[in-house]
Parts: sequence; C-alpha cells; structure tokens
Amino acid sequence: MPEALMATPPPPCAAAPAADECAVVELRQYTLHPQQREVLIDLFDREFVETQEAHGMRVLGQFRDLDRPDMFVWLRGFASMESRRRALEGFYGGPVWAAHRSAANATMVDSDNVLLLRPAWPGAAIALPQHARPAPGCSGAAPGVLTATVFPLRESHTPALLDFCHHRMAPLLQRSGARQVAWYCTEASANTFPRLPVREGEPVLLALALFGSAAAAQAVTSSGAWERGLAPGLARWLAGPPHTLRLQPTARSALHA
Repeated sequence: MPEALMATPPPPCAAAPAADECAVVELRQYTLHPQQREVLIDLFDREFVETQEAHGMRVLGQFRDLDRPDMFVWLRGFASMESRRRALEGFYGGPVWAAHRSAANATMVDSDNVLLLRPAWPGAAIALPQHARPAPGCSGAAPGVLTATVFPLRESHTPALLDFCHHRMAPLLQRSGARQVAWYCTEASANTFPRLPVREGEPVLLALALFGSAAAAQAVTSSGAWERGLAPGLARWLAGPPHTLRLQPTARSALHA
C-alpha cells in the first residue's frame, strides 16, 4: 500500500552516509498504474532526493525496469537500523511528504515490495561513481544498466554461500564487464519503521552489477557462463529460481555508469 502520512517529525538527522557506509539498504519495487511511471519519476527526482538525504538517508539510485513498464525501482541506504527509524520518521512526518504524498500515492498500485538488506561482507557494498548529480528538472536517463539479481535462499546466508559468491560469482561478473559488483543479504532485524512494510521471513541474497550498456549486461546472459559454471554449484542454497531486474538509471540517479 502507498505510504501513510506520519505525525510530528523530529528535526532532520545528521548528513547522509556514503554509499559504502550504508549498513542497511532497501531495494524498493513499486507497481504503478499504467502510464504513471514517468509521472512518478518526474516528481521523485524533483522533490524526493535531496529532501530525503537531509534527514540522514542516502538515495542510492532510481530506475526504470526495462522489462516491466509499470515498475519503478529504487535503492536507499542508512547508517543503521536506528538511524533508519529516525530518518523515516523525519521525512514521512515532514512537510515535503505532506505536500506531495497524494500525487505520489496516486501513481501507485503497491509499494510494499521491499527487501531490507545489509552488505553481505565487509567491502561488499556498492560505491557511487564520483559524478555530480544533475540539478532537479533533468529528464531522460543516465548511462548504464544495473542488474539486480535476487536469489531466494532456503535459509539465512551461510559462510559457505558467501565464500562462493566472493570467490566464484563476483569474479565472473567482473570478467564479464561489470564496472561494479555489490552483494547484500537479508537484514534480519525487526523493522524499526513498521508503517512502511518490508518482506519478512524471506532470506535472500542480492547481487548488483553495473554495466556500461544494456548490451553489455545482456552479454553475460547470452554467454551461458553463469548456467554452465555457477548455477549447478549455487543450486543447493536456493529456495527457488533467481530473478534478475534490468534497471535503467533515471537522469538524477546517483548510481549509474
């Protein structure tokens, strides 16, 4: 369901953490009404980027799902679960969300498809390229394609699985041309801001890979290297087939090629 208006915000939090300092990350997938994605992107990129970061969270990236025209996907990060609570209370109880919540919610069918994650190991987090974010009002797309692959797990991640990711899966993506590779696993802590639901009881592994183009991202799939070299070894940990999102950064997405 679209987010509800909160009451009486606390003052803004400290400065937003750097991307690789975000100990907690949300992968948010919004199902939108038909023909409403560009409406939401225009609103989001204009009103909801700097204003969220003023409360101590990091808006890591906003994306069009290339395979689902009515999906908007974005990533945001926090220094901790407690800072997440404070930041979300501040933003969703503040004047910017109050002013624009109706317009945002009008575009959405569902905004509850949210994975609460943490870096899978020290150094596994995404690092944002050192590009200046364009000013509000920019439209179109930033360069590159981010693939986000969600692996549903039989149980919470194990050291053996993370070792397989670190030493087998990550090198394959890097050899295949990924400019960045990042790994996240489920954050098992209780949701500190329950008014915004997250998917609970679903252990997952998330692989993010940033490519220079859609063709470069597709080349990994077309090569068959994943199916031949990795899928058989990975299968013992999986509760179901992995699902890959092909994501095009919006004009103001911090994460892009």
